[in-house]
Amino acid sequence: MSQTPPTVRGPFSDSAAVSSASSIRPSLLSETHSFSDGGAYTGKHRFTSYKLKGEYERPWVSDKRMKKWKYSNYIIWVFIGIGFVLAAYINYTAAMKVENKPMCLIMEDNFERFNEDNWFHEVQVNGFGSGTFDWTTTDEKNTFVDSEGLHIVPTLTTDTAGITRDQIFDGYTLNLTQAGGDGSCTGSSNSECSIHSNGTLGQIIPPVRSARLSTRGKKSIRYGRIEVTAKFPQGDWLWPAIWMMPEDSVYGVWPRSGELDIAEGRGNGVDYALGGRDIYTSSMHWGPTTSTDAFWRATRGRQLRRTDFSKGFHTFGIEWSSDYLFTYVDSRLQQVMYWRFKNEQTMWERGDFGPATENSSIVSNPWAGAAGNAAPFDQNFYLILNVAVGGRNGWFRDGEGGKPWTDAGNSAYDFYKNIDQWLPTWGEGNARGMTVKSVKMWQEGAC
Repeated sequence: MSQTPPTVRGPFSDSAAVSSASSIRPSLLSETHSFSDGGAYTGKHRFTSYKLKGEYERPWVSDKRMKKWKYSNYIIWVFIGIGFVLAAYINYTAAMKVENKPMCLIMEDNFERFNEDNWFHEVQVNGFGSGTFDWTTTDEKNTFVDSEGLHIVPTLTTDTAGITRDQIFDGYTLNLTQAGGDGSCTGSSNSECSIHSNGTLGQIIPPVRSARLSTRGKKSIRYGRIEVTAKFPQGDWLWPAIWMMPEDSVYGVWPRSGELDIAEGRGNGVDYALGGRDIYTSSMHWGPTTSTDAFWRATRGRQLRRTDFSKGFHTFGIEWSSDYLFTYVDSRLQQVMYWRFKNEQTMWERGDFGPATENSSIVSNPWAGAAGNAAPFDQNFYLILNVAVGGRNGWFRDGEGGKPWTDAGNSAYDFYKNIDQWLPTWGEGNARGMTVKSVKMWQEGAC
């Protein structure tokens, strides 16, 4: 049931004024009206100029101070003009620095359907070396395509796997191996493919299921460009990532053969101390050992004002050659992280690794003898899209933002015990996942 709202008078209205045009008497709309003093209103008001008439003195014209005032104005306009020229020069030189190498489009996916010629599901249960709390699956509840694009959506294991909450904490074996399991695991070790919940040890079945898609074995580039148009998820401890790994570990295990992070974010609110969903970072990982990873030397971020990366689509890009590498958002001119290889030191020297030691042994340069200065970023890399949950590698720092676990403790157990704290922060439906509208991949060189 609705009500007619009361009439609101303007602040300058007369107290007796009529607020509705329909109530004005027709006689008041006639061309000429008489007033009580005998005057007449002719329908149009004539404006009278208040400019002085006749001759009058203008002493300010001959005032010497007026000349100084004019000169001051001229100076201001000159500096404004210089500012425009400098701005144009800066923009021009920035545009000229962006090299336009020939590129050949080798993949374009607008996700009208899920294309298995492009994408491969990576299925594991142990967090891929980062200790995340998600079990990556091929389930259509975790990855699916609709009119918006590709969705990668985390779900509770109890909602989608037929495993009870009690079984997650104790007495259940999840076996994805080829031998004795369902055979869905794409990992190569038992720890990647199977797990048994044990309440005494605090070891649990991954409490969340998600997905990790890659172009491994299908599409990869050695130098070129990639653009991913995506919208990030909303929810505490969600970890969306658009990144690249080497097709072959030519220089050895991670991080010897490198890693390229195009865009990594956090689903936490914008008040999260390390940067919530209003911030993302780009990084390069390289080093002779895991403890000497020099990612911090090549990590840069971008922050949005008055909005965040879960509220709209943005294009996250990388351009990479033997001379340089840079990431960008929405335009190649909006660079986030830039790294130059040409005429620079080698990556060993720029990482400042020597003389590094590991277990009292001197660490050798894994890229010695490589041609050029780009190694290990001189090999074929493939693309990965995923939404992880939590983790024990420091991406979510202990003691920050009410983090309900510690990296050194029974992290997944403590995380799941505090489900009432973090689950309400997750977005409704697909908003808790990453939505990808399109992916484009170019190989450097002519087609």
